Amino acid sequence: MEAQSLPAALALVAGGGAGLSPENRAALGVSLPLLERDYRFERVWFWGCIQGVRGTYYIAEGLGPDRAAPRTRLYSLNCLDWSLLTPATKEMVAQAGQLTGRFQGDPSFAYNFAEINPGAAERLFEGGKEPVIKEEARLIATIEEIDRAVGIVPRGAFVKTPLGSVHENRHFEGLSLAEARKLSSYFHFTEPVNLKNKTLLEKANLDPSIDFLDSLEHDIPQGSWSVQLEKGGAVVVLRSLLWLGLTFYHIPKTRQYGYVYFGTGEKNLDLPFML
Repeated sequence: MEAQSLPAALALVAGGGAGLSPENRAALGVSLPLLERDYRFERVWFWGCIQGVRGTYYIAEGLGPDRAAPRTRLYSLNCLDWSLLTPATKEMVAQAGQLTGRFQGDPSFAYNFAEINPGAAERLFEGGKEPVIKEEARLIATIEEIDRAVGIVPRGAFVKTPLGSVHENRHFEGLSLAEARKLSSYFHFTEPVNLKNKTLLEKANLDPSIDFLDSLEHDIPQGSWSVQLEKGGAVVVLRSLLWLGLTFYHIPKTRQYGYVYFGTGEKNLDLPFML
């Protein structure tokens, strides 16, 4: 969610138990504008936090002119001092996917692959690599996976130019209340997958400038999103049941929207049995 509107936005998602202490809110109010200035970002989003056993990772994302370009991610343990995270790789995501249990809250903590997957550990050792993975790498992979799976935006909030770059839609004035209650009105803000498999007939009624992302209506498993009206029907809130702790809000007929994650960084693998 937008760093500039963070206090108001946190109040809108507080119904799910998400929140920050007054001290952390004050620290973010000071440090996030400095991040935007020092790294010359066009915009800074507060992504949320992953709670570990001994500490909590607070995450921020920096965006450039092309909103579809890879985002620069940073983490902090105190909401004041920030460290850059390297981009996620396929190998990193695959290795982190084998790890289970809570984060420790220590970036230098090392997971021993010999205890988790002896076969993978042996292949790493043969390739001249240590059969361990640092928690910082797991953090990078988890943020990437959550963003791909449940990082969402309203339909029409972004436009794609003929040259392929993506920018904020200055003419976006928010969804109507009726549209805001439909999953088809929200898109995954990542590289589309289902859209590429649609036939020409299915694409005929789509606007290529705004319908260039995958909508939530075809997410698997069905029922992985909870849509609710809060604040007397003034706010539409979507919560992910796959990544518990991810909350998205949108105030219909306004430009106000965003999502934040407050959780343990663990995927809800029991979801298919709960539906």
